[in-house]
Amino acid sequence: MISRSVRKIHGHDLPIWRSALRWMVFLGVAGIVAGAITFFALYRLIGIPDANAEFQTQTTKVYYSDGKHRIGSFSTQDRESVTMDKIPASMQAAAVAAEDRTFYTNRGIDFKGIIRAVRNNATSETTQGASTITQQYVKVLYLTQERTLTRKIKEAVLSVKIHNQLSKSEILEGYLNTIYFGNGAYGVQVASQTYFGHPASKLTVPESAALATIINSPTYFDPYAEGGKDRMLERYNYVLEGMAESGALDSGDLAKYEGKLPDFQKKRDGNRYGGPKGFLLAAVEKQMGSLEFTDEQVRGGGLNIVTSFDYKKQNAAVKAVNTIRPKGLDKLHTALVSIQPGSGAVRAMYGGPDYIKSQLNWATLGTQPGSTFKAFAVVAALEDGYSLTSTLNGSSPLRIGGATIENQGDSGGQSFGRVPLARATQKSINTAFIDLVDQMGDGNVEAGANKVLDAAEEAGIPTSVIDKISPVLVTPLGYAPVSPLDMANGYATIAAGGKKADWYIIEKVTDKQETELYKHKSRTKQAISKDVAADTVAALKSTVNSGAAGTGSRARTICPTAGKTGTATAGDETNTRVSSSWFVGFTPKLATAVMYNKGSGNEDLEGYLLPFYGGTYPAMTFQAYMNAALNPSDCGTFPPPANLTSSKGKVYVPPAPTCGPNQQLNGSKTACVDKPTPTETPTPTQSTGKPTKPTDTAPTTEPPPDGGGVVGGGG
Repeated sequence: MISRSVRKIHGHDLPIWRSALRWMVFLGVAGIVAGAITFFALYRLIGIPDANAEFQTQTTKVYYSDGKHRIGSFSTQDRESVTMDKIPASMQAAAVAAEDRTFYTNRGIDFKGIIRAVRNNATSETTQGASTITQQYVKVLYLTQERTLTRKIKEAVLSVKIHNQLSKSEILEGYLNTIYFGNGAYGVQVASQTYFGHPASKLTVPESAALATIINSPTYFDPYAEGGKDRMLERYNYVLEGMAESGALDSGDLAKYEGKLPDFQKKRDGNRYGGPKGFLLAAVEKQMGSLEFTDEQVRGGGLNIVTSFDYKKQNAAVKAVNTIRPKGLDKLHTALVSIQPGSGAVRAMYGGPDYIKSQLNWATLGTQPGSTFKAFAVVAALEDGYSLTSTLNGSSPLRIGGATIENQGDSGGQSFGRVPLARATQKSINTAFIDLVDQMGDGNVEAGANKVLDAAEEAGIPTSVIDKISPVLVTPLGYAPVSPLDMANGYATIAAGGKKADWYIIEKVTDKQETELYKHKSRTKQAISKDVAADTVAALKSTVNSGAAGTGSRARTICPTAGKTGTATAGDETNTRVSSSWFVGFTPKLATAVMYNKGSGNEDLEGYLLPFYGGTYPAMTFQAYMNAALNPSDCGTFPPPANLTSSKGKVYVPPAPTCGPNQQLNGSKTACVDKPTPTETPTPTQSTGKPTKPTDTAPTTEPPPDGGGVVGGGG
């Protein structure tokens, strides 16, 4: 009788367990062979895909004009790749100790490591990864984060392929430049700057161990999170011990560093667009697009962009606005733009206090410029054969072509009678400039107004803006929107002796290898004759430098200064509101526009900003900024006045004004006055003590139909 545990095979009696073992060995070997064949087939079939684009991007840096002070950066992922010689040995050793202690001996995958990680994670609180550094690098650079068997198989195959194609040093370099370190930092260079405030090349042993700790779980081991440092400590010690085991750290240093994390710098603002500089970055990004750089290049090309913004002047602009702008007026907006005459370089720009809260850049948005637009009417008059001594009708009210215009503001509605163009500019006399338009057109208002618009275009106001302005009687009063940026550039042309240059903000662009990709070349054009520019400067100097007689006396600076106030109004006769308040001016080397408005940009300043005149807060802001931005020993000089003379037939003697039924001409027959009643003797008007409106407020953003209606303006 045969035992149940023994069976005859080929004439021999064998135990059943031996037979089963043989079958198991056979099947195991067959499985290994089949697996090897399958892996070989997959190795041949699976090619290395294109790298994930975002993980190849590098941060683009934006600098002030000195190329040293940094404004900010653009990035898809905030990364700055560095070569292995810029990554200290301590950081290399720490990463290996934290993530893959068999890195230098495995072939891209580590089966023993997988088993060891499963055992350690089950028996301790320390989390140990099962993937090798090569696998992590492959997953991040080439694959997705999905948890599927297919992705795992691809990861294993690609890890072996990468191991066979790259050296260990190349893999570790790629890994440390690619991996995420938390708080928006990709790669070891940005991580070092984020947490410790210095480049990766200066990382100490404790700092290296801390960064290697964070790799495992950037959110859990975030040193800025509540309890984050306490959570880091155990893994930090684990990393240091691994460094000691590998020989990268001796026992004395291990004892010195264990249990004590390095100091982390204060957490930096994670939003690079925060504050006033956000408007600079947005403007840079927009102009880079106009220079035909792609979004991919700007946000991920690792470019170095040097702008025209001057570090000192930009800080002066922000400080001037913060100092002069009245507190507690949440709806009040301020803009400031400063341009270098003769080059078009934008040296400073303040578009608002915080780009994150509002992306409306008031420095580039169109706003009614009020009487600051009169500067172009002066240019037009001089080009048309008038001179600063040409006589204009400054009577108020003035009726031309069905329209009634009054002088308002500093003059208290004063009727000036006949005045020279220079005086009309100094006192910002609305009726004189309306009369000028009428005379330049020989009674054809559209023709006269077009001469003003042509002069504005010559000075640098873009054609696209000019084309939207209807040529009407009140054109010199600045009724149509123009941006502070364009107004500053228009005045810069006058300051440069009539030489126009388009404004710009990008000086130079280089790539990571310092290869020059773009460099700005200033091109100027003699758009306005030198003599006309010189006399325009003389007229605008009188606005600032004539004491109380000039509407812009508060804008006087440490250098020779010229400029013009502006206080624009919008609406109609029954509902007029003060929509904006301006001062635009220049010294020989710097032109600046300052603008104040409210709410949506066209809301009433009267009763909100007190006082609201262009000669107050805007002029004071201009002065505060310019005095900080200018060098008193390098002011430059204005050219002497050309003292142009009027062409034949251009010395205008205005006719006596037409008076209303209850008015009569004054003694000089230059203005209308109320007729006295037979029973009363006229007495002097008593002062009300109320502040007067400025003399350069502009009419509504839409011109009155057929030039009719009452419009006012002032200084």
